Order: sequence, then structure tokens, then C-alpha cells
Amino acid sequence: MNGKFDSALRRALAFAALTVGLLGVTLSAQAQGLEEPFRESYLKSLQGKVVAYLPVAMSFDLAQGWLAGLKRELEPLGVKIVVRDPNWSTNAGAQALTNLITEKPDVIVAHNPDVQTYAKLLQKAEAAGIDVVQINMRSSYPTTAFVGADWVDIGQKATTAVVDFCNGKSNKIAIMQGQLSAAASAYTLKGVEDVLAKHPEIKVVSSQAADWDASKAKGIAQTVLKQNPDLCGIVGFWDGMDIGTAAAIREAGLTGKVFLATSGGGEQKGACDQVKAGSFDLDLSYDVPTQASNMAAMIKWLLVSGLKPGSAKASIYTTLIPITKVNASAEGTCWSLDKS
Repeated sequence: MNGKFDSALRRALAFAALTVGLLGVTLSAQAQGLEEPFRESYLKSLQGKVVAYLPVAMSFDLAQGWLAGLKRELEPLGVKIVVRDPNWSTNAGAQALTNLITEKPDVIVAHNPDVQTYAKLLQKAEAAGIDVVQINMRSSYPTTAFVGADWVDIGQKATTAVVDFCNGKSNKIAIMQGQLSAAASAYTLKGVEDVLAKHPEIKVVSSQAADWDASKAKGIAQTVLKQNPDLCGIVGFWDGMDIGTAAAIREAGLTGKVFLATSGGGEQKGACDQVKAGSFDLDLSYDVPTQASNMAAMIKWLLVSGLKPGSAKASIYTTLIPITKVNASAEGTCWSLDKS
């Protein structure tokens, strides 16, 4: 009996000693910390890389907000960002892109002025081993990544809001397009047409291109309002342009009577403040900071993955934030260029 007890006791003591030993090893490892096996390779993959940023111009909130977001996400990791500003010149943009292909940055972020101008150049860039991320306005050539608004959805939502407001009124509306050859304008128009096809009672009295120009939009709107004083709504394609549309409505004394729906990047002064002031009744925000974050994440992944440029095609459509008087004053609805 004592022998069996002694044997069981020895086994228990041996197990306890082993447990204490293992616990000591674990505590020692915890005290020393553990190497994260993927961190160093990730950091090395980004250090010293060059991202070239080519907007249509640097003079407005979208381009400035995207750049601020890219800098915030990428520069602390040792990524250099170079900017080429064509200042609304399509020819200057094409020349800048041609030069960048020769310079061979690791990534080009391109904001296309239209669907065709950059198409062959973007294809050439990927063939040269440069990753290309398109932002907000597509080229007809699909590069590895696109980050941007769902323009068809914007057209559908904006037109639905105008149609709902016009119900029981004159049913006369106008459409203020951007630049006809730009993807943002062409795809938004498709969304507009999708909704209008379901509402034959709605009469479009004007559908003109203001070429993203606020002064031109104001002039067009003034003429339309004079010819159609009973107009009940306008579908605008960009809030930066539709500042002019809103000015024409205000000067005609029709604020609140002509529903203006538009879209933009959701910057405080250009979106929320304008909605609060009554200039816009609906501003569909595609939220520039989120777009910049999505772009930066895509760039990091491309640089770390080693994926051959052009070997994959991906799109990230940013979630829309409808801005109305209900939420225009709420914190977080818009972002501020001053704080980006």
C-alpha cells in the first residue's frame, strides 16, 4: 500500500515540476517579447518606394483631400509621394503621365479627365512594371485597381430625390452634366436615365454640360429658370460646379422651390455648409478621407504582394453619405480640408 502511495506521489511531484518548468519558459518568453514574423518584410517592401499622384488639378478639395490622406498613410512608412499638377489641362496631364512612365515610380495614382485620353498611357505604364490606381474617374482601360464613387448609384439616388420632390408639382426638371467625355458624367447620366425611364410623367426641359465649371453652370441655370419659372428640380453632377447652379436658383428667388440634388467629396465648406445654407437640398458624399484610406491600403497591398502590374483587376466603390439638413450639422458627416 505504501509503495503504491509513494509511486503516485512521485508521479504527482514530477508532473508538478514539469508544469512549473513550462510555466517558467512561458513567462520568460512573455517577458522577452516575441518577434512578429511578417513585420520586417512588410516595412522593407514599402521603404523607399515612390508613388506619383496625378489629379486633374490640385486646386480643389477632392484632389487636396486625397493627397493629404495618402501622405498621412504612406509617408510614415518611408514612401515618397510626388505630385504632378496639370491644372485642368488634358494635354499637360498626358505629357506628365508620359514623363512618369519614363521616371518609373512604383505606383501611379491617376485621376482621369475623361475615359480615353490616358487609356493607352495607363496600359503602357503597367507594361513597364508600374502599378496604377485610378481614383474616382475611370479610363476605358481598366488598371489593377480603381477606387471611387459608384456614379450610376449617385445618378439614381439624386434623380429619385428630385422626382419625389416634384411629385404633385410641375414635373419639370433640368440636368446639369459635367464634362460629357468624363466617366463621372457619363455614368451618372446612366443612373439618371434609369430612374426617368420609370417616370414618364417627368419632363426634362434641359440637359446640358457645364464642364465642371461653376460660372457656366450658373449661366445655364439662369437661362433654364427664365424659360421655365415653374421648374421644380435640378439634378447636378458635382457640388463644386453646382455652387453656380445654386446661385442662379437663389438669385431667381426660388430657393426651396427648386430642389437641387448634387454630389461631391463631402468637404465641410463645399457640402455640409452649403446644405445648411439651403444651397443644396441633397449632396451625396463619396467621402474623400475614406477614398484616400482605401487607395493607401490598395497601394500597400500592391507593393507588398509582388503582384505583377495589370495581372489583376479590382474595384472599390466607396459608400455614399446622403447629406441633407437632417444630418448636415452632425459631427462626422463632413470632413474639413483645414484639418486633413
